Amino acid sequence: MTVKLTRGAVEALLKGSQVDNPVLQLLNIRQISNTTGPPRYRLMMSDGQHYLSSFLMATQLNHLAEENLLVPHCVCLLKRTTNNTLSDGRHVVVVVEMEILKSAEEAGGKIGNPTPCSTDASGKLSSPHKASSTTSEPSFTSAAEAPGPSSTNNNRGWGKSFTGKAPMKTSPMKTSPMKTSPMKTFPMKGSPMKTSPMKTFPMKGSPMKTSPMMASPMKGSPIKTFPMKGSPMKNSPMKGSANSPVSSTKVIPIATLNPYTSKWTIRARVTNKSNIRNWSNSKGEGKLFSFEIVDESGEIKITAFNNEVDKFFSLVEQGKVYYISKATLKVANKQYTTLKNDYEMTLHAHSSIVPCMDSQDIPTMQCDFVPIGELENQMKDSIIDIIGVCKSAEDVSRITTKTSREVSKRAISLIDTTGKVVTVTLWGEEAEKFDDSGQPVVAIKGARLSDFGGISLSALFSSTIMVNPDMAEAFRLRAWYDREGYAVDSQSLTETKSVSTGSKMNWRTLSDVKNENMGHGEKAEYFSCVATVVFMRKENCLYQACPSSDCNKKVIDQQNGFYRCEKCNRDFPNFKYRLLLSANLADFGDNQWVTCFQETAEVLLGRKAEELGQLRETDEAEFDEVFQKANFTTHIFKNRVKLETYNDESRVKVTVMEVLPVDHRDYSRRLLSNIRKLAC
Repeated sequence: MTVKLTRGAVEALLKGSQVDNPVLQLLNIRQISNTTGPPRYRLMMSDGQHYLSSFLMATQLNHLAEENLLVPHCVCLLKRTTNNTLSDGRHVVVVVEMEILKSAEEAGGKIGNPTPCSTDASGKLSSPHKASSTTSEPSFTSAAEAPGPSSTNNNRGWGKSFTGKAPMKTSPMKTSPMKTSPMKTFPMKGSPMKTSPMKTFPMKGSPMKTSPMMASPMKGSPIKTFPMKGSPMKNSPMKGSANSPVSSTKVIPIATLNPYTSKWTIRARVTNKSNIRNWSNSKGEGKLFSFEIVDESGEIKITAFNNEVDKFFSLVEQGKVYYISKATLKVANKQYTTLKNDYEMTLHAHSSIVPCMDSQDIPTMQCDFVPIGELENQMKDSIIDIIGVCKSAEDVSRITTKTSREVSKRAISLIDTTGKVVTVTLWGEEAEKFDDSGQPVVAIKGARLSDFGGISLSALFSSTIMVNPDMAEAFRLRAWYDREGYAVDSQSLTETKSVSTGSKMNWRTLSDVKNENMGHGEKAEYFSCVATVVFMRKENCLYQACPSSDCNKKVIDQQNGFYRCEKCNRDFPNFKYRLLLSANLADFGDNQWVTCFQETAEVLLGRKAEELGQLRETDEAEFDEVFQKANFTTHIFKNRVKLETYNDESRVKVTVMEVLPVDHRDYSRRLLSNIRKLAC
């Protein structure tokens, strides 16, 4: 079936006109060289009538190009676009949200016979302006828009790269008595003009009654004069000052910000603000503070240093909305931010932050809450948003960190409609000021999921903690808890999967695991046991993995000195060894095959994977000795059990999450306790 493109959409989008969900065809795609951040892609789009290469794809859509879904001749639905101006003055259409309707194969090649959409050197649509000899008002046509040789050829194919500067070619007007380009004139101090300064084109025979320069006999290069202080001008078209929200610069969404955007202004709400912190390193010392802002499209972090701390700290208030402009955009350091944005901002001397009184349509917070019952399906150390009713809270305690610094700590228990309870640890000032009276609803943005086997959360320095927040999720949760939640027979995830030893661990024997059919439900289950290693398969316990820090995929030896990773789609001159160990554990009642990955296998064998890899290549006898020593050793194993299906065959898979030494005193007490229970 032939796809119908939205004719005229290309020209309308470049003009900045509203076009609802235009359907366009991709004719070409090119990656723009970028050394400071994620790659950017430039698109040549066609509506069947015209085509244009001034489309820029937002970075959140990069996966379409990287996964080869966005290829020439595919048909796309542009759900959201915005117009931006590059640093050299040219205009581009940024594609923020897009859906591929038909692949290139389904489209069957180029649709129609589109011609280039004519633009001038500044990226605007070319349109000759007619001069009138009867009017005395100056013309608004810029030098780049002056009639002259057609610039259509500049847009055939790809034209000039986005990273370059647009040429500004103009021609002297034949009807003008002046020999140079049109003059830009501005009223001088004391000028009686009350109208805006304008670019003027004197026409043949026109006396130019409104021009303040009509008496000038000069014929040289164009003159630019600017209004001095005290000018009575009332309607200046110049851009607003750094302290004024009124500016000719267009307000754009946060999601569209990128290093190619210039002269931007955003309107957003402050959702989190840090205290002033002092820093000191080899480069010197200073102070800083940061805050996070959100609008309807996304969120971003902003940091101020030294002088800007003094200038902006008292101005910025959490919960208020501001116009923000003239900040420096850079690639986000994910070590210090958990926001879902590839960039962050830094304020400088010329940055502007102006309060905005109209804040109706700006959201208060952008959260993606994870139900407590689904926490066990999340990756460890994940940064998540959580909301729940505070069922109980411990008293504040003081602990000493590794750097000998004392901090306050408080653990609170949250419950939600899943009936599950999780423990969240608050730190510092948040722990001290937290009030659990009335069992409030608590929402936390940016909490970290705990490590091995334990399901608990910890608030971070960058986390935002809200008590009884004004949001729909909080109202629904409050109503549920007051109606029925308070009486629910809840289950604490932290108690059954705690990282501490003792009674809080879910102790099971290996026979219990089989008799109770653990892991046969929809979700994985966890248990701890004391068991002895009786056998390990050493033949295929090591594999050559991708050397990238965030990739553990097996590499393919190319037999030419390079190793290929299909996941990264790269060739590497080296690799790293990874352990994937299969072992058989036994206790007094049964035995069980388990899988140990890198960290747990290294603890069990007492050697690093790299060492074992070298031994296997150089000293096989010592390699075998490592496994012999590990056999018949007894440990505490914390395990995850789940019924998995592979090739239509179902089997229970047990994965070791942590290996701990046996505390025989504690183990003996537990055995004595079990004997007493059985004797009753």
